[in-house]
Amino acid sequence: METKNEIIKLAMKPVFITANNIISPLGFDSEANVANIAQEKSGISLQNDSSLFSKPFYASKITETFLEEAFQKITDGKIYTKLEKMMILSLKDTITKASFSISDKTALIISTTKGNINVLEQNSSFEKKRSYLPVLGEKIKTFFGFKNEPIIVSNACVSGVLSVAIAKRFIQSGFYENAFIVSGDILSKFILSGFNSFQAISNAPCKPFSKNRKGITIGEAAASVAITSIKDKNQENIQIIGDGSCNDANHISGPSRTGEGLFRSIESAMKEAKINANEIDYISAHGTATSFNDEMESIALNRSNLSTIPVNSLKGYYGHTLGASGLLETIIGIHSLKRNTLFTSLGFDELGVSKPLQIIEKITTKSLRTFLKTASGFGGCNTAVLFKKV
Repeated sequence: METKNEIIKLAMKPVFITANNIISPLGFDSEANVANIAQEKSGISLQNDSSLFSKPFYASKITETFLEEAFQKITDGKIYTKLEKMMILSLKDTITKASFSISDKTALIISTTKGNINVLEQNSSFEKKRSYLPVLGEKIKTFFGFKNEPIIVSNACVSGVLSVAIAKRFIQSGFYENAFIVSGDILSKFILSGFNSFQAISNAPCKPFSKNRKGITIGEAAASVAITSIKDKNQENIQIIGDGSCNDANHISGPSRTGEGLFRSIESAMKEAKINANEIDYISAHGTATSFNDEMESIALNRSNLSTIPVNSLKGYYGHTLGASGLLETIIGIHSLKRNTLFTSLGFDELGVSKPLQIIEKITTKSLRTFLKTASGFGGCNTAVLFKKV
């Protein structure tokens, strides 16, 4: 049985986020995605697909033919759903680049908001049970030969970044030695009709934190990372130095008007990391371009004394990719640290929240060491994770 000192030592063990991959309309690896963001190219375009929505709509959608061509290089794609193919492609690249191999002490964490929700539609050729998240997990586990049962994280739109915090805690507890996380969500009739029922779908590409925003843009993507307590000698390491997650219990869909849950999450992350607000170099915000979310985030960031820290939202490039967003945006944040580059908050024009924020309006070169990733979602969930370049 572990002693108190051993438990404390484990809890202080440094944990690093290393190999990573993004599958999105901006490319099928992280480097291509970052290159397009550096040129301020967006994956959002006008879609005309009546099987998803009754009228043309803006979204960030992965082209089926491109996905199929890439997947055919691995295996026959007929037995896999679109989401499964996205996740497998992403995770395969990350596993190949990782500094460790799958063992009986490796965790597989799968984060998604709705998983294979599209198989419930009438035109689907897949069994309805494929919509169950444990079935999705089993498909990924079997493909790669993971030894342990997959851990499913489905906590609305914080799922992706929350998975990073969970992996860190599993490793620090000694339960696992390392972990692979894969996140993903797709465009579906269910998702689009749901957000449309809130009158939240924008009739133009989204404009996070802007006075002229018109609402949310939905996107689809998959992202994956490797997490370990062993530094990778072949690259600059990014350490996960603090995390916090708090539910504000305000409303089934509306965030706290005082930003309480996000504020407490940020404070918890900073306390664990033992850093002050002025030591954070950059914030990757949730930034959905809805009036309630943007306002709540501005309040929470100001309450945490972060109003002067450069902040962006990546939703102008990807739309809101739901459960994948937090992990995808974490990966872009990591590349920002490594490149010492702040990327433009695409779509921003004039500040449209009541509290001051330092929105990044143009690509800027700056010495960066620490960044904060935030996310908030339905049901009042909020997560904040801090990362440091070491």
